[in-house]
Amino acid sequence: MTYESMRQFADSWGLLFMVILWVSFALWVFRPGAKKYHEDAANMIFDEGENDGRDE
Repeated sequence: MTYESMRQFADSWGLLFMVILWVSFALWVFRPGAKKYHEDAANMIFDEGENDGRDE
């Protein structure tokens, strides 16, 4: 495979693959079922107790 053929593939199908991948990740993050996980992650620093990372 030459540089030109790899470049042409990356400019067409590679770009399409990256756009589809980005859109699927964005939809995965903003799905309705993820709200609980995002709220837990946002409030994790305020949680004193079991999630402090220390083994006692």
